[in-house]
Amino acid sequence: MMNVVEFKKLPILGILRGVGLEIIEPLVEAIIVSGLKTIEITMNSKDALKLIRQAKKTAGKRLTIGAGTVLDSKSLKSALDAGASFIVTPVLLKQVTQYCRKNKIPVFPGALTPFEIYSAWEAGATMVKVFPAKFFGPQYFQEIKAPFHDIELLACGGVSAQNMRDYFAYGASAVSFGASVFKKEWLEKRDFSSISQAIRGYLPNF
Repeated sequence: MMNVVEFKKLPILGILRGVGLEIIEPLVEAIIVSGLKTIEITMNSKDALKLIRQAKKTAGKRLTIGAGTVLDSKSLKSALDAGASFIVTPVLLKQVTQYCRKNKIPVFPGALTPFEIYSAWEAGATMVKVFPAKFFGPQYFQEIKAPFHDIELLACGGVSAQNMRDYFAYGASAVSFGASVFKKEWLEKRDFSSISQAIRGYLPNF
């Protein structure tokens, strides 16, 4: 399973959605070369389970790989069977979150409003994924942390290399990125060097 202590040393999560199975091996190698340590592969990707298995096989212990867009207990079990080291959900799914909590599997349920964020934390979230963060911006995290200073927040949606520092400054414990780095045109052209370079833009402070 994901080592949360290690994740907090480089609290940046890459999100792979809709990546082709034929490029997962070189893509994983490019991610490792960039210095990123943690990625999720979304379960609504074609061949998601094969992608997780192949990514795990390619990366070995060099990369922590989880499953995102987990929507029910069935997809949770499938993701774990494929080797996912942590689970990400778009909203709070209590059955999924509680199962993960009981079995010591790191889980990042999605939430946006103060009530949703608090409910997700109380249900056992490792961190609460604030999504979509871009509509409220970094200062929203400061407002949330005022009454809920113990709740750990993961910013998701609209985080860039330019505004990432603001999210951390205002209280985010971690940030994530997806299509802004894993661009469709780069993936289609197998331009893995551009992907690695874009990832490095997020990592200078770590």
